[in-house]
Amino acid sequence: MERNDGVLTLKDTTANPAPLGLLGFGLTTILLNLHNVGFYGLNAMIIGMGIFVGGLAQVIAGVMEFKKNNTFGATAFTAYGFFWISLVMIWLLPRTEMGAELKPTAESMGWFLLVWGVFSAFMFVGTLKMNRVMQIVFGSLVALFALLAIADFSGNEAVKTLAGADGILCGAMALYASVAQILNEVYGKTVLPLGAK
Repeated sequence: MERNDGVLTLKDTTANPAPLGLLGFGLTTILLNLHNVGFYGLNAMIIGMGIFVGGLAQVIAGVMEFKKNNTFGATAFTAYGFFWISLVMIWLLPRTEMGAELKPTAESMGWFLLVWGVFSAFMFVGTLKMNRVMQIVFGSLVALFALLAIADFSGNEAVKTLAGADGILCGAMALYASVAQILNEVYGKTVLPLGAK
């Protein structure tokens, strides 16, 4: 607590949750999109990352952003964290006895990805008041969802591969933003630039 002109105020001493959320998003996005470009098949590594790092780590970061009074960060991390958890459930549920009849069609997955792309486009508008790296993260995310939706609607594998390349860029930029925020705070100066606002 601090006393300011006779008024007692609380000082926020909680850590910045954004690097955790960006790390969860970045690493999981890179690994899934390495699959999309054909480096390996969909496997338990991606599923584990989707539940715990892309999912739970981002949800935790989002809840922490609520405490920081950051509506953008709280909404983005919580929403995309639950995106990863729901995506894993879409993959796994049809493999259970309970969900054997629930396998999604390519068309339904196209719509799933399209609505997330629309949400991401609105979030991209919010980044126009932020640094350049966040603009690249969200701009490439909008392109990623659009390309993945087109790939599902059309069945075109070349578009999916292109989406994978864009997704690797998107994830790498999120990872860069995470590390930049950590190192810049630790050193008390700009070690890795994020671009002017």
